[in-house]
Amino acid sequence: MAVRPTSTTTTEPTAAERARSVLATAWSCSVTTEYGKDELVGAHSVTAEGTLRLHAPQDSALSAAVLCAPRGEPSTLLEFADVAPVPVRERVRARLWLSGELVPDGDCFLLKPVRAVLHETASGREGIDLVQLALATPDPLAEAESRLLTHLADAHADAVEQLTRLITPESLQGVVRVRPLAVDRFGLTLRLERARSQADVRLPFHVPVEDVAEVTDRMHVLLSAASSRRRPVLRATPPEA
Repeated sequence: MAVRPTSTTTTEPTAAERARSVLATAWSCSVTTEYGKDELVGAHSVTAEGTLRLHAPQDSALSAAVLCAPRGEPSTLLEFADVAPVPVRERVRARLWLSGELVPDGDCFLLKPVRAVLHETASGREGIDLVQLALATPDPLAEAESRLLTHLADAHADAVEQLTRLITPESLQGVVRVRPLAVDRFGLTLRLERARSQADVRLPFHVPVEDVAEVTDRMHVLLSAASSRRRPVLRATPPEA
C-alpha cells in the first residue's frame, strides 16, 4: 500500500492516462488467443486517435488465429507490463490488459476493445472506461521517465536521500534503501525498501509540469522544502516475520 505524506492532497494521473502511458512506453506485449500465446517485441503502436495497431509475424499463433477465426477477427487478450526504469524489488509497477477483437487492416491489425483493466502494484485492479481510454493522452513525462529516474538514481543519490526529509519518520522505520520509482507531471514517487517488504511514498509537485523542461524547477522546489526539514533519525526494527 502506498504511503503518502500527511496533510498533502496528492493529484495523480487517471487510470486511463496511466494506461495510455503504459502503451506509449512498453516495448513488448503478450498476445493470447485460443490458438496460443505470442510474446511480441516492438510490434504495437497507438494512433493519435487512441487506436492500437499490432503487427504479428506470419508464423505466430495470432496469424493462425486470424486465418481460422470465422470473420478473421479473433478474440484476443493483450498484456502490457510497466517496468520501473531503476532496479527495485518487485520491479513491475503495473500491468495493463486489453481484450477484444483484432481487425485486419493492411499489414497490421486494429484492436476493437471490449474491456480494459489496469492493475497497479500499489493500488490493485481498476476497470477503465473505453471512451476515456480513447480520449486520454500519455503523461508528458512518459517518454522521458526512464532517463530522468536513471539520472536521479545514478548521479544524485544525495538528492534522493535529502528528499526523505519530506517523509514522516514513522514511514521510514526499518527502511534500508530508498530508490526513485516513478515520476509523472504531478509528482515523484519513491520506493522505500525494508528487509522483507516495501512501500511507496509520493511527493507531489507544487504545480504540475507541462513538459520535461519544467522538471528541474519542480525538483528544486522539493529539495528546497526538504532542506528546511530536520534529517530523520532512523531506528532499526527487528526483521519482519
